[in-house]
Amino acid sequence: MTRRTVRIAMNGVTGRMGHRQHLVRSILAIREQGGLDLGDGRVVWPEPVLVGRREHALRELARRHGLTEWSTDLDAVLADGTVDVYFDAQATSARADAIRKAIAAGKHVYTEKPTATDTAAALDLARLARAAGVRHGVVQDKLFLPGLRKLKRLVDGGFFGEILSVRGEFGYWVFEGDWQEAQRPSWNYRAEDGGGIVVDMFPHWEYVLHELFGRVCGVTAHVTTHVPRRWDEDGKPYAATADDAAYGIFQLESGAVAQINSSWAVRVHRDELVEFQVDGTHGSAVAGLRGCRVQHRSATPKPVWNPDAPVTEAFRDQWQEVPDNAGFDNGFKAQWELFLRHVVLDEPFPWDLLAGARGVQLAELGLKSSAEGRRYDVPELTL
Repeated sequence: MTRRTVRIAMNGVTGRMGHRQHLVRSILAIREQGGLDLGDGRVVWPEPVLVGRREHALRELARRHGLTEWSTDLDAVLADGTVDVYFDAQATSARADAIRKAIAAGKHVYTEKPTATDTAAALDLARLARAAGVRHGVVQDKLFLPGLRKLKRLVDGGFFGEILSVRGEFGYWVFEGDWQEAQRPSWNYRAEDGGGIVVDMFPHWEYVLHELFGRVCGVTAHVTTHVPRRWDEDGKPYAATADDAAYGIFQLESGAVAQINSSWAVRVHRDELVEFQVDGTHGSAVAGLRGCRVQHRSATPKPVWNPDAPVTEAFRDQWQEVPDNAGFDNGFKAQWELFLRHVVLDEPFPWDLLAGARGVQLAELGLKSSAEGRRYDVPELTL
């Protein structure tokens, strides 16, 4: 086997998502398996260069994982001709400027979403990357979840017949931070720092709906801040200026309707933290992070509304579990492997910066819809 080293500047890996999912469960996991086998006698060996603002955190992270390269000087790292890829998992407000620098330096770009704070900036990144001829991709991890892969299998196999509607429930209670530590960083709840559940989650819903059911062509949303006062990492109270819940209706090009509730102020009474129910003329399915259950029209019961008598049917027991039929790797790692193959072999990679811009656009229009109390068309984006 011939080893092809790909050096990756990883910016923002001292944060929860960048550290756990991208560094540990993706890049380091690929190294632990001996690299990425390309199937042609070559193995891609990812070599991370940790980048961030906090020197002590970078040094400790590198020590913990046996890595030797880290820097607080992004410009110097991007000027290094041996660095092939720039990856960004920073706070949203810092992302677009860093990606512009990386593109100008000729680096391939892989980034978390949202790619920018507004649609114009997100489209600008896509145009710059295309003009520079660099490869580019955006993390769209939920497409690789076992539950949604099973759901995609059902869609592709025609299980649903005509798809009528999609209903999604996402969220959990994020502690305020006063008597229990919050599970999310405080910047998530400050609009001035790029926080808010709409800019965080609507880009996810855009690509999930787009890839499984078709393009979103209209949006109506109600956005609110249910918990207006929270406590930060130092135990100090602050005003939550960003939205923590959003209730969206998405019109799909096919004519189907999707309704998705997103909330960091809801207590979980469902099997998984996110679930989608898809109803079609021939059958229905409920998919979560890992599981997926179905009910075909031939096995659909005949409930009768009768508020004067107790329910006699166990409705959940009337659904059938969809088998795995395959092994499912970590979704972040699976997409990293596809992106590395895209960089080295130029294999197709559809989840690019233009796809990322669609997510930013949907978030922007969702916020506008809520502020103005009206429905908005979602124009198709092009470069």
